[in-house]
Amino acid sequence: MRLGEVERLRGELSEFVADVFGSLPRRDQRRWGECYLRGLMLDGRRKSIQPMADRLPDGNMQALQQFVNQSPWDPSPVRRRIAERLSEVITPEVWVIDDASFPKCGKASAGVARQYCGAVGKRANCQVAVSVHAATDTASCPLEWQLYLPREWTDKPDRCRRAGVPDDVVHREKWRLALGLLDTLAQWQLKAPVVVADAGYGVSTPFRLGLQERGLSYVLALTGKEVAHPEDAEPHQPAYGGLGPPTLARYRTPPRAVSVLAVEAGPERFTEVTWRQGSKGTMTSRFAVLTVRPAGKQSLAAAQEAGGGRNRWDGVLPVQTLLVEWPHGQDTPTDCWISNLPATTPAAALVRWAKMRWRIEHDYRELKHGLGLDHFEGRTWRGWHHHVTLVTAAQAFLTLRRLDPKVRTPA
Repeated sequence: MRLGEVERLRGELSEFVADVFGSLPRRDQRRWGECYLRGLMLDGRRKSIQPMADRLPDGNMQALQQFVNQSPWDPSPVRRRIAERLSEVITPEVWVIDDASFPKCGKASAGVARQYCGAVGKRANCQVAVSVHAATDTASCPLEWQLYLPREWTDKPDRCRRAGVPDDVVHREKWRLALGLLDTLAQWQLKAPVVVADAGYGVSTPFRLGLQERGLSYVLALTGKEVAHPEDAEPHQPAYGGLGPPTLARYRTPPRAVSVLAVEAGPERFTEVTWRQGSKGTMTSRFAVLTVRPAGKQSLAAAQEAGGGRNRWDGVLPVQTLLVEWPHGQDTPTDCWISNLPATTPAAALVRWAKMRWRIEHDYRELKHGLGLDHFEGRTWRGWHHHVTLVTAAQAFLTLRRLDPKVRTPA
């Protein structure tokens, strides 16, 4: 936005800030929060503190630096209020779990390490955060964030201390961080519709079990290499020979890749499904809904534990719903998703939820290119979470205006 456009929004923005930043105890904190949001929305190549302060008529680099990097305000209540307002207005059909990467130079910024960086498509020096987004086909917004700390950080307490990482923050796998974010949102009295995520989460049996234990429905991407048995496969119990412990029940044939099971189901199982109207036309492809019994070490261990232990388990692996896409003109299926929803769920609904993950790519274009999500130049844990919260607030304000030009006021 140009300066004149941003200035004309100051009245509406002040009302939004008064509501969303109401948890901040001091008036000057709320004032600099509003100033920072205007800086994020204002046109400019860099959305770090100094260039934003230079562009704003009331910008003050020292005050903004203090507000973002040193001021001890808690970002959690701010994100909660944003999540409450946006969830009410958007009425999300899915919650999308995703990773966001932030390329970084040096080694001092909290969580920075050489790891896979989606922003550049390869391993690079970066920070990675886990996020949850509320989404429909027409709107979306981040609900909660958490910065990921690799073991090379948590194994060095002094390094964490220099970056301001709280003492109670330990290394947790990304899927555990995602479950923690979902627990936080549940504490905020927000209910997930259907959880969707890419294969980085879908291949994790503990993650799927965590969703199941929380009573959450999911449609998660797979790579197609995961193994499973067909639904009608039954384990065989060998006769007891009279010596030693009984032989465990086992399936007579080895499990096969889910992509292979899809091909074996036959092309006649695939039907045309249209899931949305895109900018280049109707989005249509061929899909099949199958029932399979996921195998592999993690699935086997989980089934044994649920069955009372290795020696008491009956050998039956639980069924799950498999959604497979096999577009016209392709020799083999291209995409697979696993779900705990029943196989009787309409294919059009499963496809719509699975494909709705595209919407957060629109989020990231605005968050990164428009609002400077990855432009933060500070190094501390607190500063990173403050900046991300402020960017989320700026996007939420713009989303509310797009959905209602008058900007809905809180009840």
